[in-house]
Amino acid sequence: MLYEYKTIDRPIENIIIKEKGSKFIGFAFPVQNENELKKALEKVRAEHPKATHHCYAFRMGLNGENYRANDDGEPSGSAGLPIYNQLLAHEITHILVIVVRYYGGTKLGVSGLVKAYKESAKNTLEEATLITKELESEIEIQFPFSIQNSIFTLLEKYNAKILKFDSEQTAVIVAKIKMKQQEEIFKNLSEMNNVTCKIN
Repeated sequence: MLYEYKTIDRPIENIIIKEKGSKFIGFAFPVQNENELKKALEKVRAEHPKATHHCYAFRMGLNGENYRANDDGEPSGSAGLPIYNQLLAHEITHILVIVVRYYGGTKLGVSGLVKAYKESAKNTLEEATLITKELESEIEIQFPFSIQNSIFTLLEKYNAKILKFDSEQTAVIVAKIKMKQQEEIFKNLSEMNNVTCKIN
């Protein structure tokens, strides 16, 4: 099973190319879910309300199985697809690339548009730093206060990120762990007395 994927480390904005008077502005955002995707699209639309087109493509999911290419009024296949093809060429997922176009008065024709959108997406992604991210899951562990040292030691061994620690009668920890280590961590926890754990 796959436990990691390639994406970009941070948003890239305002990468400009010009073609026969038209201006193309490229943006790339790492996105984890539909909500982040919508926010990024709304942000760019709000920044460029007078643009002729806001074309984009995204890939989400480990294998990029959730994807879409949008021409936003450009001739079919002339904008969203060339952008999407750049995502495939760079083998990245959990990413949204938007190319904003301001029409400059000269028609570029379908092949001209394909070239311009492709170049814009390519240049934008070339500005980005590609990183490999490991899939994580959130785990909640309940345990008697007396064994907290053992729990902390175990979580430290696996580089878990502790998000919350509550120490009432029963201590509760919420932590982020790497998905590929999930089974191993569960096995270790199950060998301790009075410890329960679940995935959030």
